[in-house]
Amino acid sequence: VITTVVSEDFEGQSYLSVVTMYGNGRRKDRRQNGGVPPRWLRCPRKSSGFVGDKFLVFKTPLSAQYDEHVPVDNRFHPSMVQSYMKSVKRKIGLWIDLTNTDRYYHKEEVESAGIRYIKMNCEGANGPPSEEQIELFKKICNNYSNKNPNDVIGVHCTHGFNRSGFLICAYLVHEFDWGIQFALSEFAKQRPPGIYKQDYLNRLCEIFDPEGSPPAKPELPDWCFEDEDVIDDDGFMSNRSSSSSVSSNSYNNQGGNKRSYQNTDGGPQSNGVRHKRSRREFVKDNPVFMEGVTGVEPVTDTDEHSRVQRKVQEMCGWESTGFPGSQPISMDVRNIGLIAEHPYMVSWKADGTRYLMLIEDRDQVFFIDRDNCVFRVSGMTFPYRKNPGEHITETLVDGEMVLDKIDDKTFPRYLIYDIIKFRGEEVGKTEFRTRLLCIEKEIVNERYRAIETGEICRESEPFGVRFKQFWYLDKTEQILRGALTKQLPHEPDGAVFQPIKEPYICGRCDYVLKWKPPHLNTIDFRLKVVTQTGEGLLPTKQGHLFVGQLNQPFGMLKKVTRDVAKLDGKIIECRFEGTGWIFLRERTDKSFPNAFKTAEAVWASIRQPVTMDFLLDFIRNRQYRKP
Repeated sequence: VITTVVSEDFEGQSYLSVVTMYGNGRRKDRRQNGGVPPRWLRCPRKSSGFVGDKFLVFKTPLSAQYDEHVPVDNRFHPSMVQSYMKSVKRKIGLWIDLTNTDRYYHKEEVESAGIRYIKMNCEGANGPPSEEQIELFKKICNNYSNKNPNDVIGVHCTHGFNRSGFLICAYLVHEFDWGIQFALSEFAKQRPPGIYKQDYLNRLCEIFDPEGSPPAKPELPDWCFEDEDVIDDDGFMSNRSSSSSVSSNSYNNQGGNKRSYQNTDGGPQSNGVRHKRSRREFVKDNPVFMEGVTGVEPVTDTDEHSRVQRKVQEMCGWESTGFPGSQPISMDVRNIGLIAEHPYMVSWKADGTRYLMLIEDRDQVFFIDRDNCVFRVSGMTFPYRKNPGEHITETLVDGEMVLDKIDDKTFPRYLIYDIIKFRGEEVGKTEFRTRLLCIEKEIVNERYRAIETGEICRESEPFGVRFKQFWYLDKTEQILRGALTKQLPHEPDGAVFQPIKEPYICGRCDYVLKWKPPHLNTIDFRLKVVTQTGEGLLPTKQGHLFVGQLNQPFGMLKKVTRDVAKLDGKIIECRFEGTGWIFLRERTDKSFPNAFKTAEAVWASIRQPVTMDFLLDFIRNRQYRKP
């Protein structure tokens, strides 16, 4: 970072030479022939209002010398900012230019209107602004606002979103005592969709809310996809297949623990073209495996942890970051129609803990939890059916760990209900019945055979392995009301409906449906405890409930007890009752709340519940029948 000394009073011409600062990497070469910035033409000119009633945010204006390259309707001269301010009867007194070039317009076009101009070179391509830049921006704004409290401060970078939003939000947290989530939300309201580079969002939360969660970057507007595959001077490349900044942290989940991130892809190729985007994975501090299970320990070696994460994602064909397992959605009155249109199978929904299991080789067995944490399993054997002396390799299955209670004793068992790869073969692309057959025949039954012959000593293993059975829909009532459920040695809490013809689908899968009795439908939120005060009011604590991809609370707790208040920032499971949400338990096995779409689906099932009677009647009369 290179910074010139700023004059103490920030008066007069001292503004003109105030800052020469570059970001965390090298400065780019200037474009030789000028030209309109990529994705600039259809980018909205300015914020719809004033952020914090203090800042007007806009994309960089272009001087008239660009007019021959810009259609009349898309032109944006510096004078247009001044005209707008006159129309709303506000005065812009300070103009901060964050672009890393001086070719877009001449500062005299600003100064001639009596506006103070500051050039604060802030490179966007190599990451968010530094803490030194945050401090400098704050000092510049405060020195001006202290003497001109009613004036508006104009801030722009190339497009008026990421660098501008980052520094303005940091300022609002520092000076207005706003929470970072609220600041990001308010910025997004005035300048939608808000900051859209994930590493910028992550960094703000690391600085201002280290125990909180970075929101996921928003869905990008259409103007971001002009000039495909061109990297602009904000470091942003709009290729739709990887619409993230070149230096961006593409992590798009939310985490509640102290965060660190691991690169899982290489950098750019020697010719400067990045063939694979840089990926950073969330790393949870001190991950804990399901209580009551021995022989499973977290992988602490960073390289090994990253290797297993990456391998599992590649086996799934998962191009994003995070846990790649298939995620079902809640059944509601709209999507229940799927079981009338397609053949399905059903099983009970166990109240267990979800894990992918990678059987890489003998003594190389791993679990991956929903936080994408990696655990090494000791003492488990998976013989190969066709050659029992060999061990299964390159196999990835999906399942859940349950605690079976039999005669006052507890037995941990891993129930396998789906498979992605078997010995490197992409079984996950076959229909569901084939996958079930592979699990039962090649993995579970072969273990039973080895146990019976003494090749495996079951008593010395840390947990059992079982095949989770599925039935055709005619068995649904027996699962929900009859003998099938009563025979289970663990607690069920609903049913899972699996499409027969669909392959294993990573991430959210709108075809796999989970059903719970309406009173058991829950959402996992991140709790934010805030204290509400006001004139004549006693301070009261409120529990704001957040889900992924949403900066506003999804709902509120009906009551915040002293014990619940201690869970501020944690993931909690809640059910809806009457007019608000009721706390059920802390989800110690999760670092992220439900995604917004998941929460929406659950909320739809709460508003318009599928009762057991409705479900069973629908299956009896309308389930898919083979023509």
